[in-house]
Amino acid sequence: MDKLANYSEWVQNILGEYGQYKPSSPGLEYQAIFDTERGHYQVVKFGWEGRKYVHYCLIHVDIKGDKIWIQWNMTEIDIAGELVKMGVPKQDIVIGFHHPFLRKLTDYAVG
Repeated sequence: MDKLANYSEWVQNILGEYGQYKPSSPGLEYQAIFDTERGHYQVVKFGWEGRKYVHYCLIHVDIKGDKIWIQWNMTEIDIAGELVKMGVPKQDIVIGFHHPFLRKLTDYAVG
């Protein structure tokens, strides 16, 4: 399997696990959404919390070029750390929601 296919599979594994969690409110659910053709992966939270409808993105990851871009992460999961454990080099991971200036101060890719 080539590098990008591995990256896609590993991202799907991490997000797919999170998508199976059960929110504390019974009217809410998590859903993992994968567009493997275009390299977009998300976990969304949606449903009713009392009388309020909730719908927002918890996690957003893209595969752009030859890198994994963590575009958004509103969870306690260290997605970059999990990817490194699976064998992804830090230079192939971009923390997209950090300003490019801050990315230079980490071990991960700038972009």
